[in-house]
Amino acid sequence: METFNKPPQRRSRIYSSEARVAYICLIPAFLGLIFLTYLPLLGVLGISMTNWTGLTKPEFVGLHNYIKLFTTDPYIKESIIATIYFAVLSVAGSMIYSLFIAILLNRKIPARGFFRAVFYVPFVLPAAAIYVGWSWLYEANFGFFNYLLSEIGLNKVLFIADSRYVVPSLSLISVWLAGNLIVIFLAGLQNVPIVYHEAAEMDGANGWKRFWHITLPSISPIIFYNLLMSLIANLQVVTPALSLTNGGPGNSSRFMTYLMYDQAFVNYRLGYACATTFIIFVILAGFTAILFKTSNRWIFSEGGDDK
Repeated sequence: METFNKPPQRRSRIYSSEARVAYICLIPAFLGLIFLTYLPLLGVLGISMTNWTGLTKPEFVGLHNYIKLFTTDPYIKESIIATIYFAVLSVAGSMIYSLFIAILLNRKIPARGFFRAVFYVPFVLPAAAIYVGWSWLYEANFGFFNYLLSEIGLNKVLFIADSRYVVPSLSLISVWLAGNLIVIFLAGLQNVPIVYHEAAEMDGANGWKRFWHITLPSISPIIFYNLLMSLIANLQVVTPALSLTNGGPGNSSRFMTYLMYDQAFVNYRLGYACATTFIIFVILAGFTAILFKTSNRWIFSEGGDDK
């Protein structure tokens, strides 16, 4: 209140001083964006217009790499389809799984802290080791999953050696690794005002109605954040292909980041690899823009209106 009682000139000086402090504090963030995001992105765009092996002098070729990607490259179409297929399965599965586990862990159950740690630990373990461990579970002859299938009289499944099952199988691992989403959902659930639930319960709303009309709207900003982060992460997937499948069987798990890796570090076609990288960026930007554009229809604000 003291600020509003001061003369206009005095308030103006205070606001100007606060604005200067705010701009000064934002300088490191701006520098980080410029030098760690925007300049590297421009560098990728520049290299993508060259024919460069990393050892020879770059030769400017304009849009030739992009034209070649979409006209003669035998992998790009299947790679885009496999990447989007994996991302859709992984994001949908991760969101449902992590929200379900977070709701359970938000209840008063014995050893709740222990179980929270158990579900979070997979996220912090080395990803390559996780995928190698899952390869033993997926093993065609002696793997645990095929053992269970044989015990109940079903035929064994080639989880990562059959093009029909490889992407869903890899997506299952990605879902299991979603411990970070569980923690964020749990924080959001703990911030849902309990008075809303109490009022709804007094009005006769059952558990499902309280969840659908109170819990979900209240954590809709958390859902948006987790959805965005999960989408960005899964569209850039590379570890499963490097650790387990090498892009196979066939090209069914040749994700775009794996295609970029193969071009850059196996075939030493850095210009071509950067063109692929920029295509990945465009796809990411497209999905992100769609998500932001549609978010105002379902994100609930504290004031009671949609954003």
